[in-house]
Amino acid sequence: MLEKGASRLGIESAPHVRPQERAAVTNGPVLPRPAVVVAVSLALGLLAVYLHHLAVPIDTPYWGVFGNQLDLAVYREGAQAVLDGDRLYEAKLVGVMDYTYAPVSVILFMPFAAMSLEFARIVWMVGIFVALYLCITLSFKSLRYQINWSVRISAGALVLVSALMEPVRTTMWYGQINVFLMLLILWDLLQGRHSRIRGLGVGIAAGIKLTPLIFVFYLLINRNWRAVWLAGAGFAGTIALGFAVMPRDSWKYWSGTFIDSKRVGAPNTVGNQSIRGALANLWQTDAPNPLVWITLAVAALALGMTAASLAHRAGHELLAVTLVGMTGTAVSPMSWGHHWVWFVPALVIGIHLTLQARGAVSKALAATAVVALLATTFIWRTYRSYPVLQIERVLPDGYFTGLYHKVGIPELRWFTYDPYNWVFVVTAVAAIVCLTCRRRVDVPEPVAAG
Repeated sequence: MLEKGASRLGIESAPHVRPQERAAVTNGPVLPRPAVVVAVSLALGLLAVYLHHLAVPIDTPYWGVFGNQLDLAVYREGAQAVLDGDRLYEAKLVGVMDYTYAPVSVILFMPFAAMSLEFARIVWMVGIFVALYLCITLSFKSLRYQINWSVRISAGALVLVSALMEPVRTTMWYGQINVFLMLLILWDLLQGRHSRIRGLGVGIAAGIKLTPLIFVFYLLINRNWRAVWLAGAGFAGTIALGFAVMPRDSWKYWSGTFIDSKRVGAPNTVGNQSIRGALANLWQTDAPNPLVWITLAVAALALGMTAASLAHRAGHELLAVTLVGMTGTAVSPMSWGHHWVWFVPALVIGIHLTLQARGAVSKALAATAVVALLATTFIWRTYRSYPVLQIERVLPDGYFTGLYHKVGIPELRWFTYDPYNWVFVVTAVAAIVCLTCRRRVDVPEPVAAG
């Protein structure tokens, strides 16, 4: 019975395992035919660059991936406001934007305020590519791959492929911070339960932007008490540092500004990929029923954390952390597309399952999941040939990316308005079903007495 329940992903207990499979069990999975995988990865990377340029030409003014970096400009101006002695949370940055992150984040942005915007864009964009590469290699390492030349090259190609996902492309286009926070959290939580500093990175990330606090809840329900205390210490440390450097702004933020969701945007803004945003867009209202939203958010929280807890107990920590990241974006009042960068480790998991699955059916199912993820999150272009308003600027036309702009078929709006929530639900349900069924299969049959 136990042998029948052995993993389809390369873990085998029977004595007739072939030598290469036995090595995989001992040393972790390996890339099958690494030269072929690398060649295919490079080809897909080049194809991704072409498709990216085809969707929105890279040299398109403003809309090209290197032509905006609005949020980076907000970060810089926020840091400059503090350096100039202005009130951070009362300033209007880039003309109309509010600063929404915790006070300590400004300290991280101060070096960029000393740079020109053009140079800051280059440094930030290089940082995003490096962070994506490190997130992907950390994901492969968590899946027990040896990080050799073939995995590194494949990871580099996957950075280009992931740029075809709207959350990643928008992160680059806006100059957003979420990839860096994801890297900090992955580095922290993938070290292992017995790491002496596990949880500290989560606390620091939450001190910069509050949404990573959900990972403290994850540590709590899995009774990793030391990590919970370290996360709390890291979070408290960021608050203390903020008060030490910016006492006036810190008091303003922590005395109520941090719960003012209106500073982020209206809930029915196209692209709000949270449950609240889905309700607001479907009902065409800026005030969705709070009881319905809270009920669905609690259900999503229970679904996501149940799946993550099962994955954690089964030793699939990367899957668990990815599910927690998705859960946080689903239940948050406002979750822009670029908040869903957790699709990147999900993509790595899907590729891993495709490469290591045994049997044509299992391999086909895993490959289908990868294609479905890429198709749902693809940078589908919606072109507007008429003038559009963007942050008090009238542009001659518009290139909008993301499936949530494709709302021309009323019967499909339940999906196109918030496709990312559906990815989360399907992923969480699939994880619960697979992990529960596997646990039942893996339970050995009782041994008869005598």
